[in-house]
Amino acid sequence: MDSHDSIFISAGDPSADFPGKILIDEIRRACPDIDVFGLGGSLMQAAGLKPMADHARLAVMGFLEIIPRFFFFRDLLRRTAAEIASRRPRAIILMDYPGFNLRLAKRVRPLGIPIVYFISPQVWAWGGKRIKTIKRVVDLMLVVYPFEESFYRQRGVSARFVGHPIVDRYRTFPDKAACRRTLNISPERRLIALLPGSRPQEVRRMLPEMVKASDFIAASMPEAVFVVAGVDHIDQVVYRGLMGDSSINVVVDRTPELINGADLVIASSGTATVETAFFATPMVVIYKTGFMTYQIAKRLVKLDSIAMVNIVAGRRIVPELIQHEANAQAIAGQAIDILGDPSRYNRMIGDLIAVREQMGSGNTGRRVLAAIQETVHLC
Repeated sequence: MDSHDSIFISAGDPSADFPGKILIDEIRRACPDIDVFGLGGSLMQAAGLKPMADHARLAVMGFLEIIPRFFFFRDLLRRTAAEIASRRPRAIILMDYPGFNLRLAKRVRPLGIPIVYFISPQVWAWGGKRIKTIKRVVDLMLVVYPFEESFYRQRGVSARFVGHPIVDRYRTFPDKAACRRTLNISPERRLIALLPGSRPQEVRRMLPEMVKASDFIAASMPEAVFVVAGVDHIDQVVYRGLMGDSSINVVVDRTPELINGADLVIASSGTATVETAFFATPMVVIYKTGFMTYQIAKRLVKLDSIAMVNIVAGRRIVPELIQHEANAQAIAGQAIDILGDPSRYNRMIGDLIAVREQMGSGNTGRRVLAAIQETVHLC
């Protein structure tokens, strides 16, 4: 095989694993002899990605939280850039993960290899410096929300809306009643799904307040039943250690079923809120981070909202409780109010359906590959 018959993909964040998988599926279908290497999770690896690092070590958030892994990421950046220079892939595809990916793009830009970004970093929230970098080092930006396309084009970046991969992932998903049967939740109960996140540091900060909030909610709504959405790369011992003597069940790797079957979701801000919007399940969004990270972020972020559903809607359609506001009583208060007010509840469902309609019509992997093929001949 010619050394140029390869593609490099970098998807360090767990939320990019499925989008990366459907892209690799399309690449392998169109170009069966091409080699795909880089950074990605289990779904991407099963689709054919040859990994350069343990994906579990890549998921980290925050400004100060990355410090303990500084030398790991410095070495990974060096090794990755050297491998790209050695193999000279036909294209470099970057997915979100801007702290690493934009540094990598700057290093390898002099090689002249086309660089495509699929799933934009949230530069529209963080201000201008990263936009200038993207304009300098990225040949094509492929975005998953319509507003991002106009944002980039207005700033001189070649951009195209390709739709959200979530549409492909859940297009034929079982309905709410089927999900509740799968979870063994009776129709008389009100299911409240607790989604503390997919990273250990998120779970440690979010889950204790969610569990405390469940006690307040249960006191007001005895028919409520609570389930924590766990992920398989976090040990069950971690969840149980954070939940004290709570009897709430932790269900691992059934997050979509929980979201679709739930009457209400209490979610850590992130990809799960977009999934919740897709299923049009009312939600309360919370987020807590380290004190210094929060102090830095609030001085840099240029938006009034952090929840993606609110950003896409252009207004506050679901409540957000951030940092000190994300306490058990406030979370429970919002949950009880939403569940106890049919007008607010139904209005929120309608607003979430409108957000879902902005996610496109599916076939995202095919659209991404077609856009890449216009930029570079892959096979």
